[in-house]
Amino acid sequence: MRDEDDFAAFVAARSPALSRTAYLLTGDVHHAEDLLQTALFKAAKAWHRIEGDPEPYVRRILYTQNISWWRRRRLRETALGGYDEAQSLPDTELRLAMIDALGRLTARQRTVLVLRYVEDLTEVEAAAQLGITAGSVKSISRQARARLRTLAPELAEFVGAEAEGGSA
Repeated sequence: MRDEDDFAAFVAARSPALSRTAYLLTGDVHHAEDLLQTALFKAAKAWHRIEGDPEPYVRRILYTQNISWWRRRRLRETALGGYDEAQSLPDTELRLAMIDALGRLTARQRTVLVLRYVEDLTEVEAAAQLGITAGSVKSISRQARARLRTLAPELAEFVGAEAEGGSA
């Protein structure tokens, strides 16, 4: 049985990584903080029942809670403000273009891309995390990459070109 000390140790050790994932899912620092706090609160309530490694359990809460919030709000996220283009470097410009483009995807598309390409999960693992089929993950990923190529053509080399008869 797990206790409060185990939970505190988990939060201290894994919060930075979970926070990064929450930010990538939401595209907003404040929403990411709220998402992580909600996930940790839900995990704390179930802490005594979690068997094995608790991180997959908490990550699944992040993914599903983000989609749930998105369905309720149906708000379109905006690009980050306060950015001075004159002082930017090419890598910074690409990073900002990617953040802006990701912010214009649906929550589901963004979640699938984060799971597949940031968390480096296979299609089957991502599908298990989201409670959908591997075919759905493949389809959503293909649609999201195509939309990214349309929204930000300068990112095509990072998103991959669509091969005839399949995805890159």
